[in-house]
Amino acid sequence: MKTKAPSAQLDIHQILQLLPHRFPFVMVDRVDEVIAGKSIRGHKCIAYNEPWFQGHFPQRPIMPGVLILECLAQIGAILAYASAPFDPTTNLMFFLGIDKVKFRHTVVPGDRLDLSCHVLHQRSNAWKLNGEASVDGTLCAQGELLATIVDRAP
Repeated sequence: MKTKAPSAQLDIHQILQLLPHRFPFVMVDRVDEVIAGKSIRGHKCIAYNEPWFQGHFPQRPIMPGVLILECLAQIGAILAYASAPFDPTTNLMFFLGIDKVKFRHTVVPGDRLDLSCHVLHQRSNAWKLNGEASVDGTLCAQGELLATIVDRAP
């Protein structure tokens, strides 16, 4: 089943049609803007009941940096789909690598993590994206993401 390309805004139900992830690993709550082939903006609302806060860290809960990168990878996959639609029932986008990553500020319960990615390079099924995550205009994490579209079947 071929799903149509995303519109400028996507809610959680539309996001779930594109991403293979499910609770507790869906890391994008809403997409606010998509410019196919160029950029995407969206966000994740960080709640105290997120599963990682029980152990990271109980006395001062902060969102793990690798999960912030996962947020960026997921919103990047949505951008790739919007730019060159693929069938999410037969294809997946695999995260291949990260470069130039910096963590600049902590993300805590109650924050709205704003996510943005723009295309640095795209060729065939390979994507290189620049991603940034921020809270209230303060940059929390940034980096370059590399991903590829593959068949679901091994």
